[in-house]
Amino acid sequence: MKRYKKTVLKKIIFLSFLVMNVCAGAQKDSLLYLFRSAEQQLMALRQPLFYSRNQAERTEANKEFIEIWETIIENPKVLHYPFDSLKKDVSFLAPKNKNFRLITWDFRKDDGTYLYYGFLLVNNSKRVKVGFLKHKTIEEYETFQLVDKSDNIKSPENYIGSPQRWFGMLYTQLIDCGDFYTLIGWDGNTKLSQRKFVDVLYFRSNGTPVFGKDVFKFPKKNPKRLMFEYSQEVSMSVKYNEKKNQIIYSHLAAREEGAPTEGLFQYYGPDGSFDALVLKKDKWVTVEDIDARQEKSKNDNATKPDPKKQKAIYDPKKKR
Repeated sequence: MKRYKKTVLKKIIFLSFLVMNVCAGAQKDSLLYLFRSAEQQLMALRQPLFYSRNQAERTEANKEFIEIWETIIENPKVLHYPFDSLKKDVSFLAPKNKNFRLITWDFRKDDGTYLYYGFLLVNNSKRVKVGFLKHKTIEEYETFQLVDKSDNIKSPENYIGSPQRWFGMLYTQLIDCGDFYTLIGWDGNTKLSQRKFVDVLYFRSNGTPVFGKDVFKFPKKNPKRLMFEYSQEVSMSVKYNEKKNQIIYSHLAAREEGAPTEGLFQYYGPDGSFDALVLKKDKWVTVEDIDARQEKSKNDNATKPDPKKQKAIYDPKKKR
C-alpha cells in the first residue's frame, strides 16, 4: 500500500513539473509572438516614417511607431529581443551586462532640421542578502521615454539633461566606462551643417538616469558633452577604438584659415589630421594630432621570398 502511494505521489510531482514547464514554454512562445508581431508592425511603418517625402505622413507614422513601442516596452524581456529588421533605421545600444537598452531614431522635418525620439529601458534588479548565506533578487524594471528638448537648449555642451528634458540625437556607439557610459551620437541639425557628439549617460544612486557629465579635459572649456559641427557636404569620423581605448575623431577646420568663413561651421570639415580622447582616471583627456592609421600586422615587415629559391608546386616541363 505504501509502495502504491509513493508511486502515485511520484506521478503527481512529475505531472505538476510537466504542467509548469508547458505553461512556462507557452508563456515564452506567447511573448515571442508578441515581440515578433510588434516588430512586423514597426517594419510596416518604416517606409512612411523614414523615407516618405510628405511630412504629414511621416508625422502620423511616427505617432503610430511610438504607440506600438509603448505596448511592449513594459515587459522586461524586451531588453533581450533583437529587433534585427529595424536596425537599419533605429539604433539599439546596450552594455555587455544588458542592464539597460537605449533605443533612438531620427525624424526629418521639411525645413532640414531634425527631431529625435526614443526610450531608455532599465533593469534595476538587485540581489540582496536576507540571511546567513541567503540572498534574494528584488525585481525592478523602469522605462523612460526620451523627450527631445534640444530646440530650447542654447548651450548643448554645458547642458545636463534627463529623459524628460533630453538633448536629442541618434546614438551610434556606447562605451562602458565603469561609473558612466560614453555615447557617440549624430544630429542632422540644419540644411547647412550637421553635428556629432560625445555624450555621457550615468545613473544616480537612486537609479535616475542623467545625460551629460563633467568627464572631459578639453582645451579652453569644461564641457558636459563634446559637440563637433561641420558642413552637410562632408563626412566626419568619430569612432571608439577598443584596442587603444581611445575615441579617435577628425580634426575640423575652416576651408581657409583666417578667411571670413572662420566660425561659420557650414564651411568646416576634416583637414586630414586626427585627435583623440584617452580615458585616464575616469576622465576623457584630449590628445592632439595622433597617427590614426591602423596598427601594422606582424607580417607587414616580413621579407619577401626569393622566387629563384622557391620550389614549384608543379613543373609542367618535368616528365611524369
